[in-house]
Amino acid sequence: MKFEIELEPRNIDARPVSATKESQKRALIINDEPTLCTLIQDVLESADTEAVVLGESVHAEEHYHAEKFDVIFIGLSGPADGIELVKKIRKSGFNWKTPIIVISDDPSPGALPEGFAAGATFLVYKPIDRAHLNRLIRVTHGTIEHEIRRFRRVPVNVKVRVRSGSTELAGETLDLSLNGALISAPQTFPRGAAVEVSLYLSGEMNPIIGRGRVVRILNENQMAILLDYLPRDGNGRLQEYLLPKIEEIESQAKLAADPSP
Repeated sequence: MKFEIELEPRNIDARPVSATKESQKRALIINDEPTLCTLIQDVLESADTEAVVLGESVHAEEHYHAEKFDVIFIGLSGPADGIELVKKIRKSGFNWKTPIIVISDDPSPGALPEGFAAGATFLVYKPIDRAHLNRLIRVTHGTIEHEIRRFRRVPVNVKVRVRSGSTELAGETLDLSLNGALISAPQTFPRGAAVEVSLYLSGEMNPIIGRGRVVRILNENQMAILLDYLPRDGNGRLQEYLLPKIEEIESQAKLAADPSP
């Protein structure tokens, strides 16, 4: 689907997530109404959240497949198309749990249950004002913070083996999160390749073995992998390893923001 409107928002930023400040939240807005886009941007900026704004949903896939967002707003004129977009986002890797707020102009009784069945976190009807948007963002705050922690990258070097098909690469992580890793290896697998990942955490002989896929190639020796599956015990071990480091990073960030005793 394509809209005949071209938006010129005040702050379009299509940089990869690694290029942004760790502390700043990011939002994706997919909307064909410039006035509503401006309103959403204003509210997000007041909540220290920068936005990528798209006036055409045809360009959305390259963003939600490649970048992690903290909240996604969908406000399309065609409610059926918006619901299909929600379904696609829920099948993507980075944003399958990201809060999605759908702003719809479809007042039919079936719109609400259909939107939630597709995976929308909230579905609200136009017109919508600043106070309503502020309430929505406050309500989603807990989910957003949980997602931020889940994707918090910790700069740690642990040995790793990555297998795709009959090829296995030995390397190490440059950073690690509860959902993925940036890996340095002699070569990389193509973007989208399904991989088996064996993580050898410091001091542990038995690796955590999970499955995932390559979501980004940084250069000929570095690739980002999103973990789609970890066994329950492996997930627990990874949390035990990373959470103290995440808490230390968060504590240091708070001290830097407020150095007063």
